[in-house]
Amino acid sequence: MRFAAAALALMLLPSCPSLAATVETVASGLENPWGLVFLPDGSMLVTERLGRLRIVRDGVLSAPIANVPDVVAQKQGGLLDVALHPDFAKNRLIYLSFSEPRDGGNGTSLARARLPEDGKALENVEIIFRQMPAIDSTAHFGGRIAFAPDGNLFLTLGDRYSERDSAQDLGTHLGKIVRLTADGKPASNNPFIGKEGALPELWSYGHRNPQGAAIEPSTGLLWTVEHGARGGDEINRPEASKNYGWPVITYGRDYTGFKIGEGTAKDGMEQPLHYWDPSIAPSGLAFYNGKKYPEWQGDLLLGALAGQKLVRLDIKDGKVVGEEAMLEDLGERIRDVRVGPDGEVYLLTDDAEGRVLKLFR
Repeated sequence: MRFAAAALALMLLPSCPSLAATVETVASGLENPWGLVFLPDGSMLVTERLGRLRIVRDGVLSAPIANVPDVVAQKQGGLLDVALHPDFAKNRLIYLSFSEPRDGGNGTSLARARLPEDGKALENVEIIFRQMPAIDSTAHFGGRIAFAPDGNLFLTLGDRYSERDSAQDLGTHLGKIVRLTADGKPASNNPFIGKEGALPELWSYGHRNPQGAAIEPSTGLLWTVEHGARGGDEINRPEASKNYGWPVITYGRDYTGFKIGEGTAKDGMEQPLHYWDPSIAPSGLAFYNGKKYPEWQGDLLLGALAGQKLVRLDIKDGKVVGEEAMLEDLGERIRDVRVGPDGEVYLLTDDAEGRVLKLFR
């Protein structure tokens, strides 16, 4: 009964008051953009899933930057997220997640490279982490990158769809979140270091396809959002060594309509902070920490693909206490959400004619 009450509370979460929201196009002509990060001068680096990386400056797209790693640009695969090293202003290092072609299939990989001032071609490109094993699949790559305040980074990794039971296997990277140094090595105090049969990079496990990750500014903690199947999209705050249940427990059902796993709860497995049923297909995730919308301070913003909207979650004391849906009339799949240095909210639309949008309230 305790778990049933918790689930009911999640389903009856109150809606926040909704105000009119519109958007302005900042840049267009992007083909299925996936990830966005702001450079120190206020321009943006944007990935296109097909395998292109561009700079957006004053609304103008640069030519594709050369020397991006080869990607498997099929279905969900391709060039995914982009992040800056914490000392980017000094070292010009960037990080790219992508689906890498390999013997036996493909997998999510993390590359590090130097972006020179002229922005024409990446330098010193090296792959510093590979999700293993390689799988012959074009789905569930995960791929979000989030740098923590200690300089280590988190990378989300999907279960690759066909291998969902491996999300419970500590001997693989499938369905996991890993915590790495800026060089791609296991962070020194990771929870599974020295445990027989477990990979030292692992931070948490039992994930399906986490495509959003953000560090909470007030606490330095990681939050993620992941796709369920038919329902069961989840917001989690992954903690070291904890099991988030997939595919043993879930609030979703298989695409066939059949039950997945053992139910919605099990001892030793974590409950989500919030979930959606039916699914909205959540992707990019960001905490609002700007001055433009002070009433949103500390709240979570996330994009919805199937749901075609921007969602704001009201966060109080580490809990989701309200939800607001915006831009439902836009008719666009929202792939990524970022808060700019100007305090404005920027979005990427996942479309063959994708755009960078700026939100207006």
